[in-house]
Amino acid sequence: MFRSINLLLLVAVLGAAPAHAAPAYLVNADWLAEHIEDDNLVVLEVRYHPHRYFTVGHIPGAVQVQRFKDLGDNTANLLMRFPSKDAFQATLRRWGISDDSTLVLYDDSRTALASRLYFLLALYGFPMEQVKLLDGGTVEWSAFNELSQEPVTREPGNVTLKEADAALLVEWTDVYDDVVSRRDPGVVLLDARPRDMYTGKAIRHSISGGHIPGAGNVVSLDGTDAQAQIWRDDDALATLYEDLSKDKTIYVYCHDGFRMSLAWMQLRHLGYEDVRLYNGGWSHLGNTLTLPVVEGEEPLGGDFAL
Repeated sequence: MFRSINLLLLVAVLGAAPAHAAPAYLVNADWLAEHIEDDNLVVLEVRYHPHRYFTVGHIPGAVQVQRFKDLGDNTANLLMRFPSKDAFQATLRRWGISDDSTLVLYDDSRTALASRLYFLLALYGFPMEQVKLLDGGTVEWSAFNELSQEPVTREPGNVTLKEADAALLVEWTDVYDDVVSRRDPGVVLLDARPRDMYTGKAIRHSISGGHIPGAGNVVSLDGTDAQAQIWRDDDALATLYEDLSKDKTIYVYCHDGFRMSLAWMQLRHLGYEDVRLYNGGWSHLGNTLTLPVVEGEEPLGGDFAL
């Protein structure tokens, strides 16, 4: 009753709650509150500013995920290439994860950060029926529940991962060959970054501005509600990607690998079967001056429009 009254008050302040998408892996704060003491449950937090795990607080029992150090390849020139299986497996074990663990992932960034972790778990063969995503993240939880500032450590786990699923990723050579050069009609290249980064009007975290020749632009964060930090409903998601055919192979990129992972989750939920992420994304191509880019609103421009 108390939670229901509070929810009505919150709706009165913020307006009617947006409709939710329907993936089975999306859970809310009520679900987590009911299951947080379950055996084998591991809660993982990925904050945009990692220090807020300590200063603002986290869901009680949540293990901190440092989004760059833990979710990228720390030995590569591009830190946000996918980590190796062995490195990622060691990280999961340090978090106390075993093969039978149920995982709840959350962030404070409209699930974009948690989606990178979700993708890596899928890439390396973790049982995805055991992985949940907290819709609304810290906003959803802290509306009715307390946060903790106590750091959390767990006994090491013994999870065993598989080799990377090659059908989930592409390298720059695939993008260059299939899209830039041959313009394979069976492949669609999708840029999941904000529009101003796609056009080149804004240059952030790279030397070059613009997009890869042939790339269309769908901003994956537009599939979420900025205030409530939840996924929009299935009709809204379908409308967002309505120009993409489900019989194509879709290559997706962003800058650091977070927005593209969110796009991957959204597309797979909508029934797109062959979606692959560019390992390195714009942090690779936008800082490699010999590779071609296009500025402006259109996928192809300049010499690439011929």
